[in-house]
Amino acid sequence: MFSHVMIGTNDLEKAKAFYDALLGTLDIRPARVDGHRIFYFTKTGVFSVSKPINGEPATHANGGTIGFAANSPEQADAWHAAGIANGGKSCENPPGIREGSAGKMYLAYLRDLDGNKICVMHRMPT
Repeated sequence: MFSHVMIGTNDLEKAKAFYDALLGTLDIRPARVDGHRIFYFTKTGVFSVSKPINGEPATHANGGTIGFAANSPEQADAWHAAGIANGGKSCENPPGIREGSAGKMYLAYLRDLDGNKICVMHRMPT
């Protein structure tokens, strides 16, 4: 069901040192740094810590995203459309393909009824 979990931080260096040590006890490799974010990749998912993109201080869930896995771009579009139809608000860029250090992905973002940022992700074939 989930593709990744991302939380916010006000100090990326301190967050990386903390989570490298913490997750290292679980045999998870140190984070990969991607600008204002760090990523921990495992076979079962991704955990990430990010400075909030909006420039505001990180608070509970500011800079945070809960990510759900989709089987295809079409399924991601249907997820996004259902969210809008049921009171969610589109945020970030429109649904589409994005490329970065984690590879090529099809992403769609929403704010739920309480303002939580959620997304759906389909990893594109390489």
